[in-house]
Amino acid sequence: MTDLISASGDAAAAEAAVLVFGVFSGEDAPEIPESLAGVDAAFGGRLAEQLAALGNTGAAASLTRLPAPEGLTATLVYAVGLGDAEDLDDETLRRAAGTAVRAAFGQESVAIAFEGDPEATAVGAALGAYRFEGYKTDGGGDAAPETVGVYGAGEAAIDSARALAESVALVKDWADTPANLLRPPTFAIEIQQAAVEAGLEVEILDAEALSAGGYGGVLAVGGGSSAEPRLVRLSYRPEGATRHVALVGKGITFDSGGISIKPVAGMWDMKGDMAGAAAVVGATVAAAKLGLNVNVTCTVALAENMLSGSSYRPSDVITIRNGKTVEVLNTDAEGRLVLADAISRAVEDEPDALYDVATLTGGQVVALGKRTMGLMGTDDETERIRRIGEDTGEHGWPMPFPEDLVKLMESSIADVSQCATGLKRDGHMIQGGIFLSKFVPEELPWAHLDIAGPADADSAYGYIAKGATGFPVRTLVAALEEHAS
Repeated sequence: MTDLISASGDAAAAEAAVLVFGVFSGEDAPEIPESLAGVDAAFGGRLAEQLAALGNTGAAASLTRLPAPEGLTATLVYAVGLGDAEDLDDETLRRAAGTAVRAAFGQESVAIAFEGDPEATAVGAALGAYRFEGYKTDGGGDAAPETVGVYGAGEAAIDSARALAESVALVKDWADTPANLLRPPTFAIEIQQAAVEAGLEVEILDAEALSAGGYGGVLAVGGGSSAEPRLVRLSYRPEGATRHVALVGKGITFDSGGISIKPVAGMWDMKGDMAGAAAVVGATVAAAKLGLNVNVTCTVALAENMLSGSSYRPSDVITIRNGKTVEVLNTDAEGRLVLADAISRAVEDEPDALYDVATLTGGQVVALGKRTMGLMGTDDETERIRRIGEDTGEHGWPMPFPEDLVKLMESSIADVSQCATGLKRDGHMIQGGIFLSKFVPEELPWAHLDIAGPADADSAYGYIAKGATGFPVRTLVAALEEHAS
């Protein structure tokens, strides 16, 4: 993994293969910050003029490569646009740094000199340095830089950015792994290894323990696979912490749809249906690495939704951990069933707040697109996550629970229907949240994060590489920081 380091002094003297600097937008040419006077001098005072001639006027996310002139130690310079100086924010810095580092793959070292918050720059740089190694026998292309130095970032900022990036990379690695290499028992072991390294306590329930514990949702969904389901619980208990937050994640390592089988087109993406579980594990690991003063219990339900003679069926009635019965209408709406079990177990610990994360519904993508998660739950917590998501660049939007949709979830033979009566698609994303609300006590602050779209990127942008995104680890960590303060 790329080594993130602190840099100081004059950027013109940076000893790196690539010097990256930020410029602001101007009318006819970019504006060069005063802190780059030495760099501008190396260009004979004509840096803005040269960049303008190449079409770079400082617009956000623009990037121009130039050979470094005499007077600079670097071999190459990258000028990255930061937009209007008055509008500079942390997400602009993160995306600019990530864009620059991704453009520098194949280079040995990079130094970044931006105006604004250096910690945001460090986070973007660390995230941008990620690459999934994959399984190519002839190598996977240019490697990320060995080192990235960030001017103005102190050791505390570097350590924080590194911890976040490592946890996000862990999530991306899991979500990009092919389903044949990450089935529930294997995933449980990998979670255990990561948790133990971070100093967390781990409990793993196998199929026998799940049966004894009454986890009917996990057992039903995982019953069609030869790889038995698991439920994994991680505990982080820092000395002196008084607040307790529960994190819950959906971990469907592959979703065929079961008897309600999916179309072949796009089914390959279902290896990432465990991204919610990966995200809450990543956030818990990050909390431990950062030493946050808040108790965290992470519960993830792992299952493979496959088609066989032992698969659960539409019309089945199953009993969830808390004793509630559910009428099954669609075996491809499996995520809410395993989450119901995991949430039921999590609330037994009487946390002060609960956040569940899942690639739950295609309706989320239809309603909000690929980069905005759907938020449901209690007003205060959904607003907290929305607000934090704005700051982290992991955007979300709160959704209501209209009474007409609540009525659609009623069952004539069980406590609740898994899907809307007659499989009506009205408010499909909201149906998932309404179902989960049946397993959360009314007095418990709670937010459900549907990340079906944001969990994966079709193409690279900013600090995001194509593939798994690690969304919303940073938002969850920031929420935990608020609970710790």
